[in-house]
Amino acid sequence: MKVAENLSMITENINSACKTANRNPSEIKIIAVTKYVTTKRANEAIETGIIHLGENRDDGLLNKWETLGDRAIWHFIGTLQTRKVKNIIDKVSFIHSLDRLSLAEEINKRTNKPISCFVQVNVSGEDSKHGINPENVLDFIHQLKAFHYIKIIGLMTMAPFTDNEEIIRNSFRGLKKLQLNIQALQLEHAPCAELSMGMSNDYKIAIEEGATFIRIGTSLVGQ
Repeated sequence: MKVAENLSMITENINSACKTANRNPSEIKIIAVTKYVTTKRANEAIETGIIHLGENRDDGLLNKWETLGDRAIWHFIGTLQTRKVKNIIDKVSFIHSLDRLSLAEEINKRTNKPISCFVQVNVSGEDSKHGINPENVLDFIHQLKAFHYIKIIGLMTMAPFTDNEEIIRNSFRGLKKLQLNIQALQLEHAPCAELSMGMSNDYKIAIEEGATFIRIGTSLVGQ
């Protein structure tokens, strides 16, 4: 299907989820996750009006950036190796996977402008997932104050891949609770107003539980 047709269905789902949660659909930003598709397909997404593109590998991002450049706002959404920071830092506006001080130090060293970051949280506690344990997030955020160019705009998580909606919902609900606790502290370097959560299989639940950025790949740009 064309990206425009997929987007139409996704928009209907977003509107429905927002109605259920008594939210305004304008609060939701769609990130088209283009890691498995061609530059041509990514460009098709841009032509529908999507401005946020997400990649999880430095080479994939660089390849598409060469063609699409500033036509999109770029998000790095995957695990970011410290040695790869230099490759993407001047091309991305958002990093969704900040999970250790060594990465924060490298980001801060390699840039001369504020970078909007999400702290990745392993809410589900699964060994297969990256991210900080929820009980350690607040201490981590306090330590990030030392890095002038890092701005913690929110938290990110990935829910367990399961058909059990309650398990998924509890993961998202846990991240929302943590975000509200941090936001209440009114930290200048960590306003933490955003939540990056929800993918093709669970974005409707994520929106109902407070997501502001949803990362949609297969159901949006998948062929």
